[in-house]
Amino acid sequence: MRHCINCCIQLLPDGAHKQQVNCQGGPHHGHQACPTCKGENKILFRVDSKQMNLLAVLEVRTEGNENWGGFLRFKKGKRCSLVFGLIIMTLVMASYILSGAHQELLISSPFHYGGFPSNPSLMDSENPSDTKEHHHQSSVNNISYMKDYPSIKLIINSITTRIEFTTRQLPDLEDLKKQELHMFSVIPNKFLPNSKSPCWYEEFSGRNTTDPYLTNSYVLYSKRFRSTFDALRKAFWGHLAHAHGKHFRLRCLPHFYIIGQPKCGTTDLYDRLRLHPEVKFSAIKEPHWWTRKRFGIVRLRDGLRDRYPVEDYLDLFDLAAHQIHQGLQASSAKEQSKMNTIIIGEASASTMWDNNAWTFFYDNSTDGEPPFLTQDFIHAFQPNAKLIVMLRDPVERLYSDYLYFASSNKSADDFHEKVTEALQLFENCMLDYSLRACVYNNTLNNAMPVRLQVGLYAVYLLDWLSVFDKQQFLILRLEDHASNVKYTMHKVFQFLNLGVRALWLSFGC
Repeated sequence: MRHCINCCIQLLPDGAHKQQVNCQGGPHHGHQACPTCKGENKILFRVDSKQMNLLAVLEVRTEGNENWGGFLRFKKGKRCSLVFGLIIMTLVMASYILSGAHQELLISSPFHYGGFPSNPSLMDSENPSDTKEHHHQSSVNNISYMKDYPSIKLIINSITTRIEFTTRQLPDLEDLKKQELHMFSVIPNKFLPNSKSPCWYEEFSGRNTTDPYLTNSYVLYSKRFRSTFDALRKAFWGHLAHAHGKHFRLRCLPHFYIIGQPKCGTTDLYDRLRLHPEVKFSAIKEPHWWTRKRFGIVRLRDGLRDRYPVEDYLDLFDLAAHQIHQGLQASSAKEQSKMNTIIIGEASASTMWDNNAWTFFYDNSTDGEPPFLTQDFIHAFQPNAKLIVMLRDPVERLYSDYLYFASSNKSADDFHEKVTEALQLFENCMLDYSLRACVYNNTLNNAMPVRLQVGLYAVYLLDWLSVFDKQQFLILRLEDHASNVKYTMHKVFQFLNLGVRALWLSFGC
């Protein structure tokens, strides 16, 4: 004998909230089939070692001889399974209700793009999917969006009518030196000619008992970096050069930078580049030194700490510098050639856009625009640096950013309200200041409930292009990367002049 329960739900037209449910249950002997639902507009839910739709709330009305006695006559294993299923259904429904989502259990992006084949890691805490479920949550279902659309359109029109981009006045090298005297005293203006990355030797005056990373701020302020520096300590003394009774260490800067943007797939790109045998990154994926740490910023809302000196930043490239030094000191031409192909990269996704510290350290200009930007200093030392930019649909980027940083009450309506507020604040700024002044306005950026400014790619790109030549940039789209990883990675390795054959070997192809 097997136990069969059939529940038939009649599907009513849109707008009707009542479900008509008829359930029949009871023991069925032999090979007699369970009764089925009749009619095209009914769905059958069968409980007979089959999976139920836990999101369906069923009003079950027993008929016939079903009672608690029948329940007690179940075998112990079946009773436990049924109780466990009811508990799971209760938890799922509770999470569904408490999440505030009306369209689906989990909040997902209302946008869609293809997934990554053979993705080695999540991208900036995102999990792109090529399923079609995302399509049904559109802005049409957002009631507040429909209600506020006319006012939002007026705000956007007000902003666009005031957009006027003017080329910024580039600072002189002497002005840059005045702002960063110590940095210019440490980094030379010429590098070793036989290294692809910008490297140089500097004297190390410490003894063999000296901890070279004792005062490194990355170690002092973050416990999670201590194991990294333990490995650096073990390798340090075996990679010093010796001449005239003195010790010298090789110092290096990155050959290329992945400069942005956040939530645009930079972590995926970083993970794939790390697989190439000729690419070495900083010991920390995102040092954020150029934009934050050199100003003493860990989190801007926490105020300023001691500034991280440039030596602390250079320490992060020591492992790569050890390998380059090994090649420079190698006796065989083959070993030298192998090590001299190594290039160093850095992947702080804040490099392109984050200049929030300027108001604390630089004199305010009369028009409210920063007199110095990050790219000015990088160009002063590395005019030939290569720059990789990863971009994404700015609306989708903002939604992903919102999901990552919002702590509670995540919903489409909440996102809409926060974006509306940010647009209003940005419009108020544009009434009195230029586009560039508003984009780099630290007070405005902190006041906006979402990071709207990060998606204003045009401002940042044009400011970077005013300093570096366009041939030094490789600009990628996440959408293209998601649909054809091999093609975009091929472009990256061509841009960096890396061996393509080694690329496919590193991918296991």
